[in-house]
Amino acid sequence: MMAIRCVLALQIVLVWLSGALAATPATSTPAPQTQGVHPRAEQGQEPAQGAQQYPEIRIAAVVNDDAISVADVASRIRMVMLSTAIPDTPEARKRLASQVLRQLIDEKLQIQEAKRHNITATDAEIKKAIASIERQNNMRPGQLDELLKANGIDQSALTQQVTASIVWAKIVRQLAADTDPVPDSEVDDTLKHVKQNENQAQSRVAEIFLAVDNPQQDAEVLAESQRLIDQMKQGARFSAIAQQFSQSPTASVGGDIGWVQPDGMSPPLAKAVRPGELSAPIRTPGGYYILLVLDRRDGNAAAGPDDTVLHIVQVVFPLPAHAGEEARRTALAEAAAARTEAKSCEDMLRIGKEKAPQLSSEGDLRVSQISPTMRGLVLGLGVGQPSEPILQKNGVGVIMVCKKTEPKPVVTTRDGVFEALMRERLDTLARRYMRDLRRSAYVDVRV
Repeated sequence: MMAIRCVLALQIVLVWLSGALAATPATSTPAPQTQGVHPRAEQGQEPAQGAQQYPEIRIAAVVNDDAISVADVASRIRMVMLSTAIPDTPEARKRLASQVLRQLIDEKLQIQEAKRHNITATDAEIKKAIASIERQNNMRPGQLDELLKANGIDQSALTQQVTASIVWAKIVRQLAADTDPVPDSEVDDTLKHVKQNENQAQSRVAEIFLAVDNPQQDAEVLAESQRLIDQMKQGARFSAIAQQFSQSPTASVGGDIGWVQPDGMSPPLAKAVRPGELSAPIRTPGGYYILLVLDRRDGNAAAGPDDTVLHIVQVVFPLPAHAGEEARRTALAEAAAARTEAKSCEDMLRIGKEKAPQLSSEGDLRVSQISPTMRGLVLGLGVGQPSEPILQKNGVGVIMVCKKTEPKPVVTTRDGVFEALMRERLDTLARRYMRDLRRSAYVDVRV
């Protein structure tokens, strides 16, 4: 997507469950015909008494010389449900299976390409990335592993995902080193254009992008886009779905591309949605986009009350989709106890980490981003004051406002424009690279 973004850092961010998490180490697997099968059992004979029994491993797909097992797919599906709050039902698992397998295949291709170029992820890099994920999600060291184990997911799944993210980032950085810099004339022209239009209304947009590498895939990718939309309409968060399935680099930040001027997007995308609306799948030359307009603002107009930024901590005690009265009472009691115990945002964060890590969160919100039904309640809270327990769709929550900040006007700089243009160039190169890897790969899907 062509857009000048107000978030200009050129980086790849690792986010908990930010992308495709596979469940096996990044090593070559045995050929499918002998994978995990005892050699004598393969001939229809029972193993000798005392011989080790090997469980059969079913193969979901073969990617060049590597295999993806059905267990890998099942592990990833559990991760998706854990991060997106999609109900764990047979129907949901069936809908997710093809999306998950597609991501696992891409991850295998990225790791294979890294091996071809002798690019690796060191143990120190992997540990640092996992520690970063825990910090970003307000977890204590080791808590992420505990969460995975509690949900029947081996940590090797996370290690695989982190490894793929690290080596792919290194490949993209090599692309950057081999790419000609953006010419000064292009930076100057873009900066001039932005300043001429800085008083126009702007939209803060989030995206999910699914690539179409050849025309034969069009119907399949369109159907996948529609399945993602259906899941979000049923309650899955846009940012979590973007982190799991989007093939744009913005996936690492939940699809958020920042503030965009009307002419900063191609016409089909610019007219796709109104604030708060989820778009239908939008076909572009490279694939399908799903867009969500998070917010709108009037250029450099004076900031109003709705532009105030609130730093909020929310602790949510989860409830299943069809919770009974006893479960509701238990969650309400837990929320009331948290409200009584928390005397500060630090207390609230600690309670969230210890008692409700899955759905608790911390972050900044503009007042205009808060739903009208909740806005009055949140604005009525003083800094450090916990709310009454709030019954939500996925549980019972308590909110605390930690800080209120009046927004500062955004100043567009030449360096910022250069970084935005360079990042867009790298986005395009990375997509083409991934497309070429898919086209040249041998992929045999068996499920």
